[in-house]
Amino acid sequence: MGTKRAAITGIHAWVPDYVLTNDELAALVDTSDDWITTRTGIKERRILKGHDQGTSVIGTAAVRGLLEKTATDPGEIDLLICATTTPDMLFPATGNIITNAVGAVNAFSYDLQAGCSGFLFALTTAAQYIASGYCRKVIVVGADKMSAIVDYQDRATCIIFGDGGGAVLLEPSTDGLGLRDALLRSDGAGEPHLHMKAGGSRRPPSITTLEAREHFVYQEGSTVFKFAVKNMAQVAYEIMARNGLAADDVAFLVPHQANKRIIDATAEKMGIGPEKVMLNIHKYGNTTSGTIPLCLHDYETQLRRGDHLVLAAFGAGFTWGAVYLQWAYDPI
Repeated sequence: MGTKRAAITGIHAWVPDYVLTNDELAALVDTSDDWITTRTGIKERRILKGHDQGTSVIGTAAVRGLLEKTATDPGEIDLLICATTTPDMLFPATGNIITNAVGAVNAFSYDLQAGCSGFLFALTTAAQYIASGYCRKVIVVGADKMSAIVDYQDRATCIIFGDGGGAVLLEPSTDGLGLRDALLRSDGAGEPHLHMKAGGSRRPPSITTLEAREHFVYQEGSTVFKFAVKNMAQVAYEIMARNGLAADDVAFLVPHQANKRIIDATAEKMGIGPEKVMLNIHKYGNTTSGTIPLCLHDYETQLRRGDHLVLAAFGAGFTWGAVYLQWAYDPI
């Protein structure tokens, strides 16, 4: 019997119906479709609208679809980890809300926050529960309602983010497939460049923080871009080198969808062509923890059992990382 690894045995994703186009944003701030597309690669993004609608709506829809698609009884799920930067509330965890909604009565659950790298951090964490034998069926959700914390008066950030997410089912594999390696990094010195100023314990909500518009994403675009280009590309290159992977071995790069120029730089560092890069930033923008599962879902029919995939992300914190895995099933 080979080494026990956590393999992705199913995936599903969900996005809201409402489409926010670049032209609509141009009516709110000083921008244009050409300006946004040239700098980011984004054409449109999805927005979750309606009263009392939080990230759990996205996560629940993704998990319900996953359970149905894989014919999995929700009572069989041992653990659910929800990677999100926009939880429904500070407590309880959005993961708790999702497990209750889908009837996963035997699962324990919690949230994990690592900015745009959250899905990779959660995936790697979940894999350890599988590898140790503590759990047999684990769901990892990556979902965010970024529209809840985006200032639609700020051209630097409102053009980037959208709402959406996905979920994967992890199960044990002993045939060499599944998650084979991970390189995860963080550097708290990035805090000044990408954060939300108020709403936490340091600066609780008040009239002052609300009037100062401090409950929105703050980003120093050029600084974040430079860090992201360097570190996301480097960690993806490192995980290939550590595992003896040549460019020809990699079926797909699955990159966080923050900016097409960052994605292109990562692919170039890895030595792979655009035909091997999963790309849907034009449709959804940056959904933070949701981008990688959304990519895997969109490209699922192109994946084959045994394919070598490199997943890479960079996010607030700063956090960044890469995961190397072998895909565990053929298209359904």
